[in-house]
Amino acid sequence: MIINYSDQEVIKGKKSIFLAGPTPRGENVVSWRTEACQNLEQMGFDGVVYVPEYSTWKPKEDYVDQAMWERIALTDATVILFWVPRKLPDMAAFTTNVEFGYWLHSGKVVYGRPNDASKIKYLDWLYRLDYDKIPYENLQSLLEASVELANNLYDEQASEILSLEERKIIKKLRK
Repeated sequence: MIINYSDQEVIKGKKSIFLAGPTPRGENVVSWRTEACQNLEQMGFDGVVYVPEYSTWKPKEDYVDQAMWERIALTDATVILFWVPRKLPDMAAFTTNVEFGYWLHSGKVVYGRPNDASKIKYLDWLYRLDYDKIPYENLQSLLEASVELANNLYDEQASEILSLEERKIIKKLRK
């Protein structure tokens, strides 16, 4: 597994999972992505994990560079995992709301949140409506589903990501 942080060049063209969700706004708040990366490593995930945080786990400095890195990584990601442990004010996830709506129709979103997350009713409703799935309620099951989807969407022989049309077909077959 390769972890690709936002202070590094985006690794493209490989099976990958983007860890979308709130980023801690203070240095005293631990990122949920640390646990996610450890669990993916233990699960034997053999792709790239896009982590939209610096490799030092320090808060971001340049907004435009960060936003552009995320845009490139989100576009290239095989799967976009949305984990929304929203707690105000330290884990607000306001940008996450926009990204969720923007990428929902890509066919590569897997979404979850803990039961005690704040203000997630609309995200839950959209996910149920568009994917006909119930949001995952724990990070481990969300990670497992993301690895399974990444493996299903990634075409090893051609070393390319399946097209959006092919993803939509897979989605329909799962219903």
